[in-house]
Amino acid sequence: MTLIAVVFMGVFGVIMMSLTGFIFIQNNVERAKQNREVALQIAEGGLDYYRWFLAHNPNDMQDGTGAPGPYVHVFADPEGGNIGEFSLAINDNQKCGEVTVIDIVSTGSAYKDPSLTRVVKGRYARPSIAEFAYILNSNVWAGADREIYGPYHSNGGIRMDGTNHSSVTSSISDIPPGPGWFCTSSFGCSGAGEWKPGVFGAGSGSALWNFPIPNINFAGITTDLVNMKTRAINNGGIYIASSAPFKGSHIVLKSDRTYDLFRIKAISPWVWGRHIDDMVWHKDEHIIQNEEFQGNYPIPANCGLIFVEDDVWLEGVVKGKITVASANTTDASVDTTVVLNNNITYTTSGGPDGLLVVAEKSIVIPLVSPNDMQLNGIFIAQKGYYGRSLYLDNGSKKVPAAYSSYVKRNSLTTNGTIVSAGRVGEKWNCGGVYCSGYNTRTNSYDRKLVNDPPPLTPYSSTQYEFTEWRQEK
Repeated sequence: MTLIAVVFMGVFGVIMMSLTGFIFIQNNVERAKQNREVALQIAEGGLDYYRWFLAHNPNDMQDGTGAPGPYVHVFADPEGGNIGEFSLAINDNQKCGEVTVIDIVSTGSAYKDPSLTRVVKGRYARPSIAEFAYILNSNVWAGADREIYGPYHSNGGIRMDGTNHSSVTSSISDIPPGPGWFCTSSFGCSGAGEWKPGVFGAGSGSALWNFPIPNINFAGITTDLVNMKTRAINNGGIYIASSAPFKGSHIVLKSDRTYDLFRIKAISPWVWGRHIDDMVWHKDEHIIQNEEFQGNYPIPANCGLIFVEDDVWLEGVVKGKITVASANTTDASVDTTVVLNNNITYTTSGGPDGLLVVAEKSIVIPLVSPNDMQLNGIFIAQKGYYGRSLYLDNGSKKVPAAYSSYVKRNSLTTNGTIVSAGRVGEKWNCGGVYCSGYNTRTNSYDRKLVNDPPPLTPYSSTQYEFTEWRQEK
């Protein structure tokens, strides 16, 4: 064998060895890649498994074991049998003793190479009523000045003359034999009234109108006020007893997550106000004349619930998640009201702040209110209505001269959700001409409160949904 042949064979051998090694390494890399992909699929399977588990066991955060985790399960491929395992670490986040969101970390590995693990994190939550701009249990008229961002639903009929940028839905069917709903003059219909379909009007967003849809169970989305009181007392919230013989409680929320509490000693003389729910004149007593400061108090971080056994006048700046509820749970003949006494704002726009206000009866904007009013939060009027009464600056029902400048207000901007058993409204026309209330109104639902609402916000669904998914390894 010549020297050239020997050299050639040596070079060839080196090349073959290198090529074989390269192929071997590539095969290992490819197998590792495949095993990592399988491990990721197994980890994701862990999240899917617990979503299924929660659908059948919504309050079980221990995988049916009654013991702390982690919880390990075998993952089976329908064609390949058992191919790996996932391990679950579950953390339930609570406010006032109620689970709000569930964080799950799932670690997956394949039996072919258990050393290769993949980790994914999922957050589950039940959607709250904050996914709506309005949920109403009565007929309603949205005027031409109103601009609405977010789903608008009523179990009754809707006259929509405003601008809707999302769905408008009614549970009322078509005109007779639908039978539709009877639109009276208080909704702008002519004569003795007319039968109308579930949604009608001059609004520009008619392509987004839909009816009939199933009734939203209003009783199911309102709040158990006795449960709220119990949680305020036993789960770290704040309970404020009745102020009798005072007229009510005035709460001013502060930007440092505290609140000032006043007991109302005297209300200014009543004024005539025509309520939107029954269209009847009432003697409104909402203007604070004299009050007594009780103190400044912190709002707990883990249970921002303030339950007041009293009528409440509310205003201020919200920091974090806070719930204010007003109810008389000891006397069934007394239903309390919340008066939105001034602006309610958040410390940051688009940040983590959120407010829930629940009134046993009504939530009202008083005669003396800001010319340009801002309201942030979820507002639930469980038995009554949400709105501002008709006040007049002339005629037999006119307000005192000192208050006549408050009859007409400029703008009302609401960021959040309004839930009302009765009809809603903050603007009034007299003979077709604007005469009282807020001249322009804008409503926007607060998307960030859908899956991260204030304590004890009612849910629009009992099913947990993925709200966040992140691959961590």
